[in-house]
Amino acid sequence: MMRGERMSKPGRLHGKVALITGASGGQGLVETELFADEGAAVILADVSDGPGKALASKIVKRGGRALYVNLDVTRPAHWSRAVRLAQREFGGLHVLVNNAGVVSRTPAAEVTDREWARVLAINLTGPMIGTRAVLPLLRDSGGGSIVNISSTAALVGHPGVCYAASKWGLRGVTKATALQYLSWGVRVNSVHPAQVSETGMMANATPAFRAANRQAIPMARAARPMEVAQCVLFLASDESSYITGSEIVVDGGATSIGFPHVRNVLADAYNKRSARRR
Repeated sequence: MMRGERMSKPGRLHGKVALITGASGGQGLVETELFADEGAAVILADVSDGPGKALASKIVKRGGRALYVNLDVTRPAHWSRAVRLAQREFGGLHVLVNNAGVVSRTPAAEVTDREWARVLAINLTGPMIGTRAVLPLLRDSGGGSIVNISSTAALVGHPGVCYAASKWGLRGVTKATALQYLSWGVRVNSVHPAQVSETGMMANATPAFRAANRQAIPMARAARPMEVAQCVLFLASDESSYITGSEIVVDGGATSIGFPHVRNVLADAYNKRSARRR
């Protein structure tokens, strides 16, 4: 079945309105198209106006409902505008996906104040501002789901100090919000991918980094964007109605069985070298 053919059929998000940040490209684009295919009215929020408007137009032309809004996640006024748009154009809001983010691999001894502030503003403060802005409308719309796109950097060590801090912080925001707003009918969960192919965060990865990933990740490859998007879809839908305050890891086994896997890889390499020396 081609993407878009389900527009005339009720989908897993039929009747729901979803706002997705960072929707113009990469992981956000795939989530947006999948949500639209599953029946959601989607509000594409991004700072890349051209691609965002083009994607919204594409969804509408094939029978979906979509609007683009310019939204800098660090600016409360932009969030207020997006909430008003959701209320005016679609009558409510049921899903927020805090997807927009930037990566940093700078270690603590080298990070600048400017980089620290920028990464935390986009990756942590932005989702918090957005969550604060949409919560009343989610409540008034009958409840809903917030999905925060975190990272395995919020579960284990990561070389980038500000990136790690932002993702660990987002993990905390997820749990605190899930606890406080359960009575509003709002569920809040986080998704923790490792490396995801075909995204901006992997665009500057060196050949050595990619090769190391193939050896270190038990499934021997990066995630595909659709594999992460399917997880986000599940948390956004009523299929996950009994899940809140939880973390779903999409990492090919890296954080759960990564160490014994790498040990096996190294042991195999050692045995092969030993056999060649005999």
